[in-house]
Amino acid sequence: MIQLEPDAQEFHQAPRGNRSPATCRWKCGDACAQPVHNQSENAYVRDVIEEALTRRGFLSASAAGLFVLSGLGSLAGARASGGIGFKAIELSTEDRLVLAEGYSSGVVIRWGDPIGRGARRFDLANWSARDQEAAFGYNCDYISYLPLPYGSSRSSRALLWANHEYTNPELMFPGYTPGKPTEEQVGVELAAHGGSVVEVIRNADGSVEYLPVSAFNRRITALTPMELTGPAAGHPWLQTKADPSGRRVLGMLNNCAGGTTPWGTVLTAEENFNQYFAFNDGVSNETIKKMHARYGLPAKESGRRWEAFYDRFDLTKEPNEPFRYGWIVEIDPYDPTMTPKKRTALGRFKHEGAETSLAADGRVVAYMGDDERFDYMYKFVSKGRFNPSDRAANLSLLDEGTLYVARLNPDGTGEWLPLVFGNGPLTAANGFASQAEVLINTRGAADLLGATKMDRPEDFERNPVTGLVYAVMTNNSRRTAAQVDRANPRPDNKDGHIIEIMEEGNDAGATRFRWALFLVCGDPKDPSTFFAGFDKGKVSPIATPDNITFDRAGNMWVATDGMDGSNLKAHDAIYAVPTQGPERGYVRQFLSAPKGAEVCGPVFTPDNRTLFAGIQHPGEGGTIEKPVSLWPDGAGVARPSVVAIRKSDGGVIGG
Repeated sequence: MIQLEPDAQEFHQAPRGNRSPATCRWKCGDACAQPVHNQSENAYVRDVIEEALTRRGFLSASAAGLFVLSGLGSLAGARASGGIGFKAIELSTEDRLVLAEGYSSGVVIRWGDPIGRGARRFDLANWSARDQEAAFGYNCDYISYLPLPYGSSRSSRALLWANHEYTNPELMFPGYTPGKPTEEQVGVELAAHGGSVVEVIRNADGSVEYLPVSAFNRRITALTPMELTGPAAGHPWLQTKADPSGRRVLGMLNNCAGGTTPWGTVLTAEENFNQYFAFNDGVSNETIKKMHARYGLPAKESGRRWEAFYDRFDLTKEPNEPFRYGWIVEIDPYDPTMTPKKRTALGRFKHEGAETSLAADGRVVAYMGDDERFDYMYKFVSKGRFNPSDRAANLSLLDEGTLYVARLNPDGTGEWLPLVFGNGPLTAANGFASQAEVLINTRGAADLLGATKMDRPEDFERNPVTGLVYAVMTNNSRRTAAQVDRANPRPDNKDGHIIEIMEEGNDAGATRFRWALFLVCGDPKDPSTFFAGFDKGKVSPIATPDNITFDRAGNMWVATDGMDGSNLKAHDAIYAVPTQGPERGYVRQFLSAPKGAEVCGPVFTPDNRTLFAGIQHPGEGGTIEKPVSLWPDGAGVARPSVVAIRKSDGGVIGG
């Protein structure tokens, strides 16, 4: 039987499962404890699979009782993936970074490390917002590696971009009182959000170090001036007292995953922006209040209480401010003077990632997930075409194009539905007066088009070797007993799954696709799990997949988020799994994180000899006074960091 969807009865009683309360509070605003925001009647993915089982005979069953669409796995061709080349490690609960034998790691940069001329060294007892503005931010997530100079393929110099998703004040400020931050503490938190650009050097032995002073080093924060561009820019919903133009906004919030464009810019994704705002109950405009509720904005005060010091986070004073967040932001690391651009053509939702690929005709495609229970998978296709000879022209490609949302059909096919004003129900009669309003209220538009409800769509990327697309569903703790049926009998599914998609003609610009299950995660001993048909007696246990990347042979590398709250009860990790050949589905654990930490943003250097990863919120679950981790230094305080991993013999990682 297909067993994908959870009954959340037990999880309702303890909304955070085994996760740290701080994880839920600061990362997503206790999303698991909130009502489900998508109240549309759209199909659930399990309804789609159930209907396929009852109507059609093209599904083949695995020995475990799970089903895949027959034949999709072979569409990538017969070429075998390059060898993974390491012996799997075991699940761990140790407070250290554990790696497969034959590999080593080094910390490249930590929270608080100086990245500007005249910046102070980190001093926990005496740390101000001004200090933080000139230092590496908190909770590093998406990472991008960009060789120097631009276009270089064999340089030891590069720029490293890192998102700073959110802050853990109980791990940043001695004596922090939840619900009662000081103005100075809030100032530091604002400065610790956003992202960092630092110049790095890879040494002859493969180790990586950053340059504390470089002309390229830059901090982007929650206070950095940015420009809203594209079809929604200037719309009345984006106008505020501070910005009557609706085109200038201060900063970005909760930047989770992202992507890197073919022209060398970074796309950083604003995810759980809703948690920073307060008092939606006090909004007088019922239309705006309803839209805010669909995006999960708090009815009362926020968990962070930033509204006590900044009016823009108080909806009774600035009801339009949340419309200015939840976008994909484009930043040029090669140009420290560039004003970051919020590209409204890519829609507004809880963005997890924006990995790009090229369509057959050269148009740019960005795949994106909306990281919310029962929300959707999206892609954007530019109107213009990528020009490898004209970087300047490419810098405006993301301002014009078509945004699509996915519908999975019962027969294993799917459609990309255009989110275009005037298409079907997207009209004034249903609350959409323009394309700008479709993009600002993307979730509402997708609801009307009948998109398929998914289980927290997160990272969403195209394999550079095979062209197949992989969409990661981390978990869904809120499917009720009434939503479980014979085709989906697995209640309390905390472990997540990964879906494999082939675009029609293997063209990223297509509007139709086929889909199948690639991984259904959990303990291999659980009969409901599935590993692309590979022998489950040989694979590593894996749960809560989040970010993925690919090595040059097309092997998938999976970073997890929340394994402590899954059925595995272990630390988060990185896994490698071939996507083709005789070892397709052979999941092996490569890395285990320290206590309290999530693993984020894995990315390879072009030669695959270095793998970067973000170790986010080590020590979460403790406080400065009562730490559960002191990683990475073993003293002082736990500090989120970027690590560089290499083979001890200097060889290639993966295939």
